[in-house]
Amino acid sequence: MAKGSKPRTRSRRKPAPARRGATLRDLVRWSGRGLLGLVGLFLFLVLAFTVVNPVFTPYMIAESWRQGGVSRDWVALEEIPPEVARSVVAAEDANFCLHWGFDMRAIRAALDEGAGRGASTITQQVVKNVFLWQGRSWPRKALEALMTPVVELVWTKRRIIEVYLNVAETGKGLFGVGAAAEAYFGRPAADLTPVQSALIAAALPDPKGRNPGRPSGFLRKRAAEIADGAATIRADGRADCFED
Repeated sequence: MAKGSKPRTRSRRKPAPARRGATLRDLVRWSGRGLLGLVGLFLFLVLAFTVVNPVFTPYMIAESWRQGGVSRDWVALEEIPPEVARSVVAAEDANFCLHWGFDMRAIRAALDEGAGRGASTITQQVVKNVFLWQGRSWPRKALEALMTPVVELVWTKRRIIEVYLNVAETGKGLFGVGAAAEAYFGRPAADLTPVQSALIAAALPDPKGRNPGRPSGFLRKRAAEIADGAATIRADGRADCFED
């Protein structure tokens, strides 16, 4: 080393800080992306199901796993007697043609009468059956409330009732009126009589506990009331939105 020269000092690089786990910002970003992905999937399925029939639903999968299989046979609305749709609407949602997914009058009545009365419309039931899970949890009800107007906006009333008639549980291991017609009456859905249509509709609130093929006195009485209701909604125009 020459005289007078300063000794060289080596610069030491500072070690890179250890990588920390996911930050709160990362979690928020990933959660946002996941939420957007789920919203996009829902919107895609809503659009697709305007022309493509749902092959299965979450509840069908669960019941098939639990029971070792389920029976369903998709039947186009044009091949189902109009009395079937009228009976189901009269039994489950008489104002189906008048609302946009929520029947506010029924909701107010349910609030007045307590938990024993239901207020779900057919559209809400379709959303629950096709896109969500069963049960009465608040998260599911909140999602149902957000998704129902979208389905009402994109699908026609005819499409909503068609999907409902094909995905609703109609018996133990049975889904849709096609499977119900074969299981209970030994005939295709196209050959259902008005009385048989009303019996199937009367069993919908408790499909595992009510048998339209061997109806109790209560079920017969309820079916007669539904048949009268079906005639009423036809006469006053409340069936126009899903009939040709």
